[in-house]
Amino acid sequence: MNLASYIDHTLLAADATEERIRKLCEEAKQWHFASVCVNSCYASLCSELLKGSGVKVCCVIGFPLGAMSTLAKAQETAIAVSDGAEEIDMVINIGYLKDRKDDLVVKDIREVKKACGKNHLKVIIETCLLTEEEKVRACRLSVEAGADFVKTSTGFSKAGATEEDVALMRKTVGPEVGVKAAGGIRDYETAMKMIDAGANRLGCSAGIAIVQGEK
Repeated sequence: MNLASYIDHTLLAADATEERIRKLCEEAKQWHFASVCVNSCYASLCSELLKGSGVKVCCVIGFPLGAMSTLAKAQETAIAVSDGAEEIDMVINIGYLKDRKDDLVVKDIREVKKACGKNHLKVIIETCLLTEEEKVRACRLSVEAGADFVKTSTGFSKAGATEEDVALMRKTVGPEVGVKAAGGIRDYETAMKMIDAGANRLGCSAGIAIVQGEK
């Protein structure tokens, strides 16, 4: 398997500088990662730096809390896509999910998917804040709303991906929808556990160390 092709090479820190974003893109080209995952203000820069490389630009939306208005998320998505984003990782409205306002959860995701167009949408459900029932419901609602992937975590909350959550998400969405594990994946062994549990994409800031660990 080509492990690098599973990895979204990630830099979402509030203090990320242009210099660090440029380095991220150079590393992604060198190692042939699936994408770089960045905040949307860097979409156009990354798109320019990665042109023709085969590495995609992935932007986070409503990050990291998910508690913005649906209109704001959709507009942020439209701007990111117009700036060159080819994949979108959005955070669900966790409060809506916990209040069982499932129609609002679906609407939130669906409006972002509309703004995505043909681009892949990954829906971050923030598993560490959810009960098992909520995790299953979040995955089902994401699929209903047109998500291409469900994703475990932002990496900015209490905990990140676990094998158990990845396996539950894979079981819930079936084989046709992607599962992205993110948060706390820092070495080859952990990466392989997530893939074995059902992940077909990994969000990592330690992508190089993971791929080097494979060798």
